[in-house]
Amino acid sequence: MPPDVTLESPNTHRLVSRIAPHWREALGLLVLGSLASLAVTMREWGEMFHQWWNIDTYSHILLIPFIIGWLVALKASELAQIAPKPWLPGLGVIAMGLVLWFVGRMTDTNLIAHAGAVGTLQGIVIASLGPRACTIIALPLCFGVFLVPFGDEIIEPLQVITAEIAIVLTHLSGIPAFSDGIYIDTPVGLFIVAEACSGVRFLIAMITLAVLVAYTRFTSWSRRLAFLAASIIIPIIANGIRAWGTIFIAQSQGVEFAAGFDHVFYGWFFFAFVVILILGLAWRYFERDPEDYGWSVDEVHGFEILKRLEPYHASPMKVLAGTLALCILAGGTAMIAAPVAIG
Repeated sequence: MPPDVTLESPNTHRLVSRIAPHWREALGLLVLGSLASLAVTMREWGEMFHQWWNIDTYSHILLIPFIIGWLVALKASELAQIAPKPWLPGLGVIAMGLVLWFVGRMTDTNLIAHAGAVGTLQGIVIASLGPRACTIIALPLCFGVFLVPFGDEIIEPLQVITAEIAIVLTHLSGIPAFSDGIYIDTPVGLFIVAEACSGVRFLIAMITLAVLVAYTRFTSWSRRLAFLAASIIIPIIANGIRAWGTIFIAQSQGVEFAAGFDHVFYGWFFFAFVVILILGLAWRYFERDPEDYGWSVDEVHGFEILKRLEPYHASPMKVLAGTLALCILAGGTAMIAAPVAIG
């Protein structure tokens, strides 16, 4: 008689058995809801991944899913002490995300559509796990905002600021020059603060890192805000100094040498140097280890507002049905409205 054949590996069975029953239900709901959301917003996620993979400004976003996973893993022991309860008002968050996605899709505004796709997924997490569990993982949940590629909107102002800093330092270094917007005319040639030189790539990555550090290493809001401010101001000033350095080197070594030096220095050393500088200045003021970030289970259990939200819990099937209905409605409406929007 042939042996029984099973499609479930012993290792998988052991892994699933280690998950508490209430968490199995919640995670199953989360997976099914996420798949429904991705089916509707697949185009936007494809566009975002294309930007993460192919555009240098957004390449740091490829690390964010791993950072989110790490932050959640740090809270695993505390999450195990909480019973996740699907939350009916979470459907409202999903609906708002889908409305934002729909508006972005219909108006062909990628930033809005991408934000809606990410917001919908965040809403599904809230609806699937409930407010208590989501309070424990508030940081990684909110950190998902940085999955949205943004920053093109500030390129032009950054170009102007960089040019202004560079021209001031050029005059202070004794080099005759005058500027017209992003153009800097010097004895050795005309320099242009192009989009690639605006510093937006570094600034966006630095803001992302700063938020992570601020909420994992500091407890006081004053230090968090000071660190965030420094993480914005210092890179902008440093980029202006870098632009001036290119002009200064061009005076003595030639334009070609300066351009090559700027490419290597900016691409390989500039980012690392400024990050080390900012973290080095803040190191002595760190107030806790990363694994201690956020609220503890005891603190969460003591929040009165969470107690008031208890009556709005619902069964997993009701939340799943509501999630599927919203996704089908949004996807169907977009399919019907798309020809009208195009025409």
